[in-house]
Amino acid sequence: MDNKKETEEKEIKQCECQNKECKKDNNHKEKHHCHHEEYEKEITELKNKIKILEDTTLRTQAELLNYRKRKDEETSRILKYAEEDILKGFLPILDNFERAIMMDDNNFGDETSKFLEGFRLVYNQTKELLNKFEVKEIECLGMEFDPAIAQAISTAKDETKPSGTVLQVYQKGYMYKDKVLRLAMVIVNE
Repeated sequence: MDNKKETEEKEIKQCECQNKECKKDNNHKEKHHCHHEEYEKEITELKNKIKILEDTTLRTQAELLNYRKRKDEETSRILKYAEEDILKGFLPILDNFERAIMMDDNNFGDETSKFLEGFRLVYNQTKELLNKFEVKEIECLGMEFDPAIAQAISTAKDETKPSGTVLQVYQKGYMYKDKVLRLAMVIVNE
């Protein structure tokens, strides 16, 4: 098979085929012309296949880049907020410590006052830990009510303040980096 192909190639080389007379007989010219058309047809088909494969490759590369970009963004977001659930768990503990340290220790004996001082220390350490992880208290008292950071649990009337102002914070809200970790629960002026 290879010998036949080599022979044909030699014949083609010997022949001056493009609009010139072939030095061989008419039979060879027809045979060569026939092969020439077949080769051109094959070349055209192969060029089309190459074009299709190049297009497919480009599309596949674009899809892969988009997939990689989405995965990188998702991984980055997951890593950015990895501690969120743990930090949420600290908030009720912080609330309870705040309630405990709000007690007036002047009404208690020396033993209970020391106990409350221990609570204050633990409370301060917990706040420092939360600050380290970029957990910040949402400041909304006296400000206009914002449903993105607070939840209104009730309304009240205070003539001295504008309507929609937060009158009281029932439960503090917290931000974790740039995301609301817990909405503040507030009472809003009518």
